[in-house]
Amino acid sequence: MDIKEIQSLIKFVAKSGASEVKLEMKDIKITIRTGAVGSAPETTYVQQIPMASAPMVAAPVAVETAAAEATENSDDDSKYITIKSPIIGTFYRKPSPDKPSFVEVGATIGKGDVLCVIEAMKLFNDIESEVSGKIIKVLVDDSSPVEFDQPLFLVDPS
Repeated sequence: MDIKEIQSLIKFVAKSGASEVKLEMKDIKITIRTGAVGSAPETTYVQQIPMASAPMVAAPVAVETAAAEATENSDDDSKYITIKSPIIGTFYRKPSPDKPSFVEVGATIGKGDVLCVIEAMKLFNDIESEVSGKIIKVLVDDSSPVEFDQPLFLVDPS
């Protein structure tokens, strides 16, 4: 049996859907295992271990504190305008790796100023500001994927 016959046998087994084929001849022994189309997928179970009662008493206090901080942040953020992504793609703060960022936190922007670039399907789209103001926060890391309508910047319009 030569290599071409073995290759054609492998292709035949893969197309047939068999998970394993063993072939024994007088001078050769071949076992072919495929990705097992019919095999069950591996399942991982995660089980939480119950905690002692003492930490449970402290947990509600931490949750209340976190909720209060989130409320304070949302109150602070409510006076700002959120600039959102108009498309799905990869967010870039710079026009190229060796150039400075389009905008930094604290920068004053005007309508039509380019804030970032979003790459979608090998096309680089300039994202321009629709408001004037001051950049308060950049909400996305450079070179990270963004979704449609995902917040990118917080702008103080005053």
